[in-house]
Amino acid sequence: MEKYVYERLATAISENARLTEAALVDISAGEDEDYGLVLDAQRYSLLDGGKRVRPFLVNGCCALLNGDINKSMPLACAVEMIHTYSLIHDDLPCMDDDDFRRGKPSNHKEFGYANALLAGDALLTKAFLAVAKADSLSAEERIEAVRLISEAAGDSGMIGGQIIDLAGETVDLNFETLLKLHSHKTGALIECSVRLGCLAAGHGADSPKTQMLCEYAKNIGLAFQVIDDILDFISDEEQLGKSVGSDATHNKTTFLSFYSVDEARAFAAELTQKAISAISELEGSELLTDFACYLLERQK
Repeated sequence: MEKYVYERLATAISENARLTEAALVDISAGEDEDYGLVLDAQRYSLLDGGKRVRPFLVNGCCALLNGDINKSMPLACAVEMIHTYSLIHDDLPCMDDDDFRRGKPSNHKEFGYANALLAGDALLTKAFLAVAKADSLSAEERIEAVRLISEAAGDSGMIGGQIIDLAGETVDLNFETLLKLHSHKTGALIECSVRLGCLAAGHGADSPKTQMLCEYAKNIGLAFQVIDDILDFISDEEQLGKSVGSDATHNKTTFLSFYSVDEARAFAAELTQKAISAISELEGSELLTDFACYLLERQK
């Protein structure tokens, strides 16, 4: 990626992260401190930076379609709370049993199993509260947002992917099942982010622009997971900021079960090119194009 392009994208990512962080802090403010330890556990993971990929997509797609960030931001926060809850639960001993996340102890290692479980549950619930309280959206838009998030986060989406993931610890998955796993576990919430951004800009599921952006999302979602599998195999804990080698430890089928590292990178590049092609006719899509390349080239 050229230096100018990278700097432009880095500025956009940083600004989106700043605005999202401020909005998440506002959502977390004024809560009943009688539940202090669980609130601390929520904030420990929620207000911990990260790439904010999903809020970037919500707000970026809304902006691309000339929408108002005041409408998209509550949805961006809701998706980020769903994502954060999923990371807290994913790290639990009964799931992936990972001790580190984003360069520090996982939530359950810092606050204990029970508090981590409750923190995740609370964030899941607060995501829907954030949507319900989003006065910038119409009642119909809020209902549609709840439907989109529920489908993406439930057993037809993220949870369904986790079910397949857990089953894959005892049996080898074929390639088609692996694609299904990650299109649900990772891809569903990424596609949901795009749909929410389109919704905030007044574009429904039948809009050609929504359909182009959803095709983009499906491909970057899979490419994101391919790169994750590669990084889990070749990186170290300090560089990645989380436990590495957990896929092998849990005997999981990954894209490296079918490809060499170089072949997997080529597959991710192919998916990224499909994503870029899907939005090539959308005016002003350069930032999302750059973002797809950034996800492909990331080192953590």
